[in-house]
This record gives sequence, C-alpha cells and structure tokens, in this order.
Amino acid sequence: MNRIEGRVKVTGLATYAAEYPVEGLVHAFPVQSQIAKGRIRQVDAAQALAMPGVLAVLSSEDPPELAAAASGELALFQSREVAYRGQLVAAVVADTLDNARAAAAAVRVGYDPDDHDVSLRADHPGLYKPDTVNPGLPTDTEKGDVEAGLAAAATVVEVTYATPVLHNNPMEPHAAIACWDDEGRLLVYDTAQGTTWSRDILARVLGLPADRVRVVSRHVGGGFGSKGTPRPQAVLAALAARAVGRPVKAVLTRQQMFDVTGYRTPTIQRLRLGADAEGRLTALEHVAYEQSSTLEEFAEQTATPTRIMYATPALRTAHRLVRLDVATPSWMRAPGEAPGMYALESAMDELAYAAGMDPIELRVVNEPDTEPHSGLPYSSRDLVGCLREGARRFEWERRDPAPGVRRDGEWLVGTGVAASTYPARRRPSRARAVRREDGDYLVQVAAADIGTGARTALTTIAAGALGVDPDQVHVELGDSDLPAAPVAGGSMGTASWGSAVVRACEELKSDGREGVADTTEEIEGDAQFARHAFGAQFAEVRVSSVTGEVRVSRLLGVFAAGHIIDPQLARSQFIGGMTMGMGMALMEETLTDEEFGGFLRRDLAQYHVPACADVRDVEAVWLDERDVELNPMGSKGIGEIGIVGTAAAIGNAVFHATGHRLRELPITPAKILMSRF
Repeated sequence: MNRIEGRVKVTGLATYAAEYPVEGLVHAFPVQSQIAKGRIRQVDAAQALAMPGVLAVLSSEDPPELAAAASGELALFQSREVAYRGQLVAAVVADTLDNARAAAAAVRVGYDPDDHDVSLRADHPGLYKPDTVNPGLPTDTEKGDVEAGLAAAATVVEVTYATPVLHNNPMEPHAAIACWDDEGRLLVYDTAQGTTWSRDILARVLGLPADRVRVVSRHVGGGFGSKGTPRPQAVLAALAARAVGRPVKAVLTRQQMFDVTGYRTPTIQRLRLGADAEGRLTALEHVAYEQSSTLEEFAEQTATPTRIMYATPALRTAHRLVRLDVATPSWMRAPGEAPGMYALESAMDELAYAAGMDPIELRVVNEPDTEPHSGLPYSSRDLVGCLREGARRFEWERRDPAPGVRRDGEWLVGTGVAASTYPARRRPSRARAVRREDGDYLVQVAAADIGTGARTALTTIAAGALGVDPDQVHVELGDSDLPAAPVAGGSMGTASWGSAVVRACEELKSDGREGVADTTEEIEGDAQFARHAFGAQFAEVRVSSVTGEVRVSRLLGVFAAGHIIDPQLARSQFIGGMTMGMGMALMEETLTDEEFGGFLRRDLAQYHVPACADVRDVEAVWLDERDVELNPMGSKGIGEIGIVGTAAAIGNAVFHATGHRLRELPITPAKILMSRF
C-alpha cells in the first residue's frame, strides 16, 4: 500500500514541530560557549536587553529553576562551568527570530579558560572500563584462552581500525514549541522519536508530575537517533516560555545541531584473529576505545556484535572510555554495530586473504550453531543464505581472487563483501483499538513516525489482525497522551508497537467495541533465544589511478529479517541504510578542532553526505524468514541493519581494486593516493 502520510508530506500539509500555529509565539536563540573548558566569569546582557523586541535573557547569572534530577546537556544555565566549546551558556527571547538572533550576538560572556583535552587515543591515561555499554550490556566478555588460540593458529591477523566523529544530520532541524497553561501544565511540540519517553524526561528535568506534561510529535523529518531523547532546545523552549509567560519556539541551526544534539563517538578498534589451516577461527579479540564528555557517560557498544557473529573457542571483547572536553556522544543509526562491524568485517577480509580463502567461504566455515557469547540458540539465523544468494546475484564466481589486477583504463575495479547484523528487540508497549460509529476502526498508540512509514506499517498490522481492509483502519500516533509506547529506535519500534496493536485488535474482536493491550507481561515471558537479523553486503568500486576518486558502481544487500510487513517500506529502509553506509565509508567525517575545541565542518557544505550521483546502482532484497519466537508479526527490525557492514564491504572492495588496505574512515582520494598503489 502507498504511504498513508505521503500526500500531506509532498504537498506540504504535514505539520512538523516548528510549524504548529500557536498564538502569541515568540522566539528563543541560544548563545554558545567560545571556550572548550573553563568557567563563566560574567554574562553581560545589558546591550542585548536594550535591543528591539527583546523580552528576556536566560543565563547562569540568574539560573532558571530546574529539578535536582536535571543533569548533563539538559541542565541549562545551572552552572558556570563550561564542559565543551559550543555548550549553551545563555539564550535570548525576543518577538522575532531575527531580533532574538541579533540580540544573542550582543550578549557578552566573560570566561576564565582552562586547558582542554579533546583528543581520543588508545594510550590516553584517562581511559577506564565503564560499568556497562549502551544499552546496559556487559562492558567486557571473555571465554576460552585467546592467547593460546592465537599461538595455535595457522594464520594470525592483528590490525587496528579507526572511525571518525560522525553526525546524524536529519533533514528536519531540532525544534520545539513550548506552551504553559494557566494551571501550570506544559505542552511541547518537539522533534521526538518517542513522545512517552520525552514526556517523562522533560517532566523529571522540570520537576513536574508526568501527567502535567504533554509532548506532541506528529511528523518527524528524520532522526537517526539524534532525537531519541529530548535535546537542549526542548528544555530551552520550556524555560523561556515560563520566563516570559508566552509560548516560545526554539529551532537550532544546522551548525548548532553539530554541537548539542549528539554524534557518533570516534573509535579506535584493535582486533586479533587466528584461524587454523581450514580457516576456522581459533581466537578472536576485539577491543574498542571511545570517548564521552565530562558531563555524562555514554559508552557505545562497539565490540558487542563480535560476540554473536562467528564460532570460535576463544573470544574476548572489551570497551575502554575516556571523558574529554567534548560534547556528549549519543545514538546514531546502528550505534555499536555500524562502527564495530566495519572493523570486524574488514579484519575478516584480511584474514581471508592471509589464509588464501574466499571471503565468503571463510564466513561460512565459521558459522556458529549457537550464539558464541551466550550459548543461546538463535530464534532464526540465515547469514549463510544471505551470503549465497548475494553471491549468486552479484556473480561472485566471476571475481578474480587476486587484488589489484582488474583495470578499465585509469580505473581499478574491485569487489568486496561483508556481513550485517542487528538485534531483534521489542519493549513493552500499550495500544487501544476502537470500532467507530461509522464502522471503521481507530487504533491509538504513542508511536513515532520518523520517516520510516510507521503509520502505514501499523495500519497493515491492525488490518491483518482485524481481518478488514486497510482503508477501514485509522492510526493515531505521535502524542504522549495516547497509550504509552517505546521510542522509535533500536530497530524495535514496529515489533514493540505492532505487538500491542495486534493484542488490542484481538481484544476488540472479542469485545466488539474496544480493545486495550499492555504487552509487559507477554514480553517478560518470552523464551530465551538469541534474536538477531542478519544480512550480506556486496560492493563493486572503481578507483581512479589518477585522482584517487572512488566510485561505487554497485551495491547489493541481501537480508534475513523475519517477516517483511510492507515490501515498499522495507526496500526504502534497507536502501536508505546502505546509502548512509556509503557515506560513512567514503565521505562523512566531523573534524575536531584540537587548538580551540569544538567541531570543524559544521554544516552540509563541508560535512558531505551521498547525493543522487553517488548512488548509481543500489539494490536490496530479502529472504523469506519465518520466526515464530519474535512477536505476533514474526518481524525483525530493519531500520538500522542496512547501514551495518556497508562500509566494510566498500573498504574491502577498495582493497580488492588497489591491493592496498586502508584502515581509517572515510576512504578519501588523498588517502588512496598516499597509499602509493
């Protein structure tokens, strides 16, 4: 079926957070720190307050009231301490955006700067072992004797891979409109990937009961994780609205988004792999080094996918974190899996060449019977099927196994492969289904449609559960006043919301008028299985021997992700993820300013993402996978697996084309030329 919200989007009728018509609206514009570490000595707002239309200036000179639970990036203006360059240190409220922005430039902030440290390195003296990594997973795991396994191996590969700071850059900027009513209740129109969670966090930060806060987010123009929790603009709008007694809009500029809405931590990843004469792994070690801020700890789960991928008698994974004078990293599409599988799948490619094996066959011979780390059986796993089907479609058998031999004029041509994986989770959710007087059905759940087509998928699920035509089903979402639902993230949205929708529809069929559901007990009773989606990525690249330019001439992804609810939506999600993976491989990078702190390349003119001309031939297909252990739909999340493995497949193809291995992303023309191929 076509996207339910497609028409309102393409005609401009869909209302996003910054577009709600609110009477008496005024604007807030932030002032950002110009130092990376130190203390605010003084905020002089006199000149700004005298400018046209200015209503108030918020700063640490007179800290606005927040709850004691407010912390980190959301504890606006509560302290004079500066934790990173770009931190919000004040804000101006004025009648127009132009007046607010002009006045913000007139606010004078005096600092007592201190020496800063913004550089991640594997030998940093501040590295430590966090208690857990996102989302509450063990930091380290170990089974067997890695050193003995490496010593007994016929082939050993020891490599270090690195990934840079990456930024989410959704099309819609982060924005919020906050309105307080006469009874002290707060309504926030926000760019939220989950209105229930956002409501609860904002209530906690502001010291309010959750039932006195409402968050509305009907349409979201992308998030990729950066809108998974409230960002500073939502708190700023609420504080400013309370201060001036009028509704306030706060919209971040693209440059401000780079500073305060999260990013993917850079990583340094050290891997050691050993294999016997048949290519079977004897040992595998994966250690990841990452950064967080001094404000909050965020530890990305970079090495965790290594725990579930390949059979080995000895396996060690570890994470080490350092707190630097930087903004706090956060979720970005496939946190952990995207950078971690880049390193693992690149190292597996290196092992295949060192052992004289085909890269696909190396993965096949290391296929596990149970999850290597936990020993749990898989609810379903068809990585081998994805590799075989991808090889057939990509004509892998025609590939010359030797690197650096295929030429087309100035162009060196190569192909590469990598595996993909992502957990198939679900969380408790509620839903309500009602039969209306006109005979149609209304389904309500506080889900979020962040561009993924959640309305369409949930309509399909509800129609199937009710046994009616989809035209008779109307889904309402994007409002925290609706039945509580988890965030659109972790590729668990459809599985979580859909489970509740199915149960509510089943109850409606029994009751005749209304059905309500809460899946908490159902999910707690799930049988113990390792639940993951898998896939295989194939890439063909052409590398100019003159300029070092890399062109991706073909991308193919083959996935085993349970039951596919809507083929059009699925293909869009897979291809979108693969395209983002191409950007990760070849162009995306945010540079850190070592001298002054903060980020360089703070807009889309300098932070390059793939354009249409970069994506010449990309295709995604899937295997039909029946998995009754997952949820009533038998589905696995597909929003993130598409990015996983793509960068490794492209990097492996570049090696096959040139004969030289590049181990630091992005793979740029300058790095190609410096490899002296």
